[in-house]
Amino acid sequence: MLDTGRNLTHQLTHQLGAAIVQGQYAIEKSFPTEAELSQQFNISRSVTREAVKMLTAKGLIASRPRQGIRVMPSAHWNMFDADVLSWTLNARPSLELLREFTQLRMAIEPEAAVLAAENNQDSEKIKAIGDALARMKRADEGHDDPLSADIEFHCAILAAGNNRFFFQLREFIQVALRVSIASTNQLKGVLTADYDDHKRIYDAICAGDQEEASKAVKILLQEVMQLINLSLVKPK
Repeated sequence: MLDTGRNLTHQLTHQLGAAIVQGQYAIEKSFPTEAELSQQFNISRSVTREAVKMLTAKGLIASRPRQGIRVMPSAHWNMFDADVLSWTLNARPSLELLREFTQLRMAIEPEAAVLAAENNQDSEKIKAIGDALARMKRADEGHDDPLSADIEFHCAILAAGNNRFFFQLREFIQVALRVSIASTNQLKGVLTADYDDHKRIYDAICAGDQEEASKAVKILLQEVMQLINLSLVKPK
């Protein structure tokens, strides 16, 4: 049942998207028609039509001649879409998925730190990194949310390099980090990230030391990757 007090299209999109990711609709099998969805949820055809368009744009479903709407294999899903990523991580988080995401971070975040160090004269953006680091310190002392502070730190670095493509990744990174950091902290048996490791990154950026900034990020992410890989080979 949808809440008529909220945007029906977005509600239906999220409900159907989450159901697809959870496997409630079989891959490469028929998906309900717009008319069937309209009847099932007691909503207008215009709402179901827009929801189907949104799910198609996210790569979850596709319409084929004489076959109707089909659920697409997960390889077709747009994992850079924050909704798709959120549904996937919440429905079936796995170490394999965390490893793939960490591999992406290793390709992006060291270079983002290099650009932030190169752009260290932008006091406002450097201050944003420092503010996030200060939140991490308060979190260590039990006075702030450790996960939120950690995510803010990494996203502030993405913004500090003045690269529009990196900046556009922030929503995707935020969603994925929320699950990734919580999972890897659990693997380490800690509740908060290592403040000193993050301060090393911040200090290098402030100093304009591009090489050290990149190195510090790589060390942090290599530790995460090592934890994931070790967990993957552990006997069940």
